[in-house]
Amino acid sequence: MASAQSGAGIEQRFATSLTALPSEKLSVTGAVYVPAYSSVSLSEGRLRADFSVTLNIHNASETRPLVLRRIAYFDTNGKPVQSYLKEPVALKPFATIEIFIPTTDVRGGTGANFIVDWAADGPIAEPVIEALMLGGLGAGQYAFISQGRPVKIVGGN
Repeated sequence: MASAQSGAGIEQRFATSLTALPSEKLSVTGAVYVPAYSSVSLSEGRLRADFSVTLNIHNASETRPLVLRRIAYFDTNGKPVQSYLKEPVALKPFATIEIFIPTTDVRGGTGANFIVDWAADGPIAEPVIEALMLGGLGAGQYAFISQGRPVKIVGGN
């Protein structure tokens, strides 16, 4: 899949935000779903506004590294668009990384989303993960945030 971000990968671009992977067992895991909107329909298919999307992943822990196992981007139809990690990385306490998708990349469409799988070697504050959309139409400029939601399995036995 073609990268929406040219140049170096997360490991190089955010080297100062990363640390060594914990040597202990990763006993705490989670996943966060983040709705994103690279395009928004303004009328019945006739008018569309395109947005850049910046996914921010914040380690909200002051003491533990946050291991990121997967950062994946999906389109409106649930089809994988982009995977951003070749292997897990560990985010330093209180550090942040971001994924940027330019306005011209509308592969995600009106119902795009990210999934971020994370882990830690013990109790940790849940990460804060948000998508910031920024764009305009005519003279109007728009910005809005979509907050990530922990993926929780409901129902079952």
